[in-house]
Amino acid sequence: MGEPAGQRIVLITGASRGIGAETARILAARGDHVIINYREKLKRAKTIADEIIAAGGSASTAGADISDESAARTLIETVTQEFGRLDVLILNASGGLERNAAPDYAMSINRDAQTRLVELAVPHMPSGSRIVFVTSHQAHFHGRKPVPADYEPIAASKRAGEDALRAMIPTLATRGITLHTVSGDMIDGTIIVQLLERRNPDAVSARRDNAPLPTITEFATAVAEATTSPADSGHTVYIGGPDYLTADQVSA
Repeated sequence: MGEPAGQRIVLITGASRGIGAETARILAARGDHVIINYREKLKRAKTIADEIIAAGGSASTAGADISDESAARTLIETVTQEFGRLDVLILNASGGLERNAAPDYAMSINRDAQTRLVELAVPHMPSGSRIVFVTSHQAHFHGRKPVPADYEPIAASKRAGEDALRAMIPTLATRGITLHTVSGDMIDGTIIVQLLERRNPDAVSARRDNAPLPTITEFATAVAEATTSPADSGHTVYIGGPDYLTADQVSA
């Protein structure tokens, strides 16, 4: 295919549905070439890419389980061989509530896979590039706010992932690359909320009772905005969950 002239090259992990897919649609509509990463659902990812292309945008698909080191390495090699560089890496893929998942899977996908993908991608990211880490308030404020028991492995591992990524900020800065975090309350319609609702409906209803849950479109728009905002590296954008956002809590 070759490098789309004048376009940013954007790789979005876990983009075959939900927040990742909607972020892809928004960024493609703004002129970026979006690479829709998927783990297993090629047909679903291709449908999204085809929709984007039909609407006049630019998109492609790239299959890889990012928790697998070899697959992650191949993903970055394939993307950079085709396009020559990577301008934006959106770390949207996460997990931990899957049935029959190994005990260490949450940490593997939410911490280890994130930092490894960044390490693999950084040599191919020019100065001015962005990395955006997508997380939840339940994870971002882990240790400071209660977490539903069923969500605890995800919250702990995503917080560990965020901490590990933040520790990389000085190294990223030497290359002119910035890290941005977008944190949201439970996002209505996402697979994580659907799975949690099956296991612990009271936990989800409690969040709904507190305030309306952000929609996928609202949250994806914030993720897309984080790829161009003038904020300093390490900045966090918060969507929804006003009870989390007292003055002494809104910090990295």
